[in-house]
Amino acid sequence: MPRDRLLILGGTRDAREIADVLVASGRNVVTSLAGVTAQPLLPAGEVRVGGFGGVAGLKSYLETAQIALVIDATHPFAARMSAQAVAACDDCRVPLLRFERPPWTARAGDDWRIVDSATQAASVLPRGARVLLTTGRKDLDPFFARSDISGIARMIEEPPLNPPSNWKILRERPPFTVPDEMALISDNAITHLVTKNAGGRATEAKLHAARELRIPVVMIARPVKPDAPCVAAMDNLLAVVEGVLCP
Repeated sequence: MPRDRLLILGGTRDAREIADVLVASGRNVVTSLAGVTAQPLLPAGEVRVGGFGGVAGLKSYLETAQIALVIDATHPFAARMSAQAVAACDDCRVPLLRFERPPWTARAGDDWRIVDSATQAASVLPRGARVLLTTGRKDLDPFFARSDISGIARMIEEPPLNPPSNWKILRERPPFTVPDEMALISDNAITHLVTKNAGGRATEAKLHAARELRIPVVMIARPVKPDAPCVAAMDNLLAVVEGVLCP
């Protein structure tokens, strides 16, 4: 019996949209979520929650579940999971396709400082900076460690540590609008935006707002991932799926 099951490594809006389209077209899809979000928005089709247990665990799952194609639609900063997917698929000879939204690029009027890590991002902020921090709940320590800056840290889930008195936690889920982002920046006297270069439309409004308000942006560059076939559009992804399942 030929393999026809598709595994989506998910946890992103892109992954949900991919699953919804594939399930609607009659494909046999299972989406894997890491389980770090308490109340995730679930995609169509089967969903499994929790890690695989490294490369060995993922290899075992690929064989047991008879996976025909792995679609890596994880966050652009989920470098470890992407590396494990490459290693496991290579060993099992299972095709792998990475779906990765294009990164944001600076436009006329932008004032970006590109850095390689959250630690470096925190280090380049000037004394007295009032920061809108949108790097997620895992990269707070370097910013909270500085008593000479303050601001708002926005995330979906509660952070793993309590913020110091000079920081406020704002729990919100994208998408966001430009007017709302401009109001957030203006009403809270924000002087700097710190973010990861995640790309995508759902959270890019903050960049438009920073441009309009002439707020400097500290942009954390994407990590380097192992090479893998990659697409950035749904049509291209569907063509690959068709080629794998109906050669």
